[in-house]
Amino acid sequence: MNLTHLDDNNRPKMVDVSDKYETRRVAIASGEITMSDEAFEAIISNTTKKGPVLQTAVIAAIMGVKKTSDLIPMCHPLLLSGINCDVEEKPELPGFKLIVTAKLNGQTGVEMEALTGVSIGLLTIYDMVKAIDKSMVISNVQLEKKSGGKSGDFIREDLNND
Repeated sequence: MNLTHLDDNNRPKMVDVSDKYETRRVAIASGEITMSDEAFEAIISNTTKKGPVLQTAVIAAIMGVKKTSDLIPMCHPLLLSGINCDVEEKPELPGFKLIVTAKLNGQTGVEMEALTGVSIGLLTIYDMVKAIDKSMVISNVQLEKKSGGKSGDFIREDLNND
């Protein structure tokens, strides 16, 4: 099997996508953060010392999507056409689920962008509430769906079991 990110001399390279067709590409990723009841209530009631946690996490997630190629060495800089972030309250955890959707018309996918956005958004929640709860756990960062491109569509099989 040939590795796509190594050249003939085993040196790292970015994959050349110039011969690929532009298609509409969408990726949806999600992740969760669990925390103490005290931290959850502080976020919900907007009483943390650092400001509005969920709004800040959404902005951070959007920035993470946009900066993915600066953070992941072999990711292409992309001309994104849309980014959406949803936050679900999960009082049963307690915690939150962050869902990021990234879209574009292009020659390469946006899975890494969606996953990076989720990761950065969840890390932002952790950062803003760590004074209340340092034992928070970020988990289940995963690709939920993707469409477009040569490999076709992907839908996580356990997606409907939430």
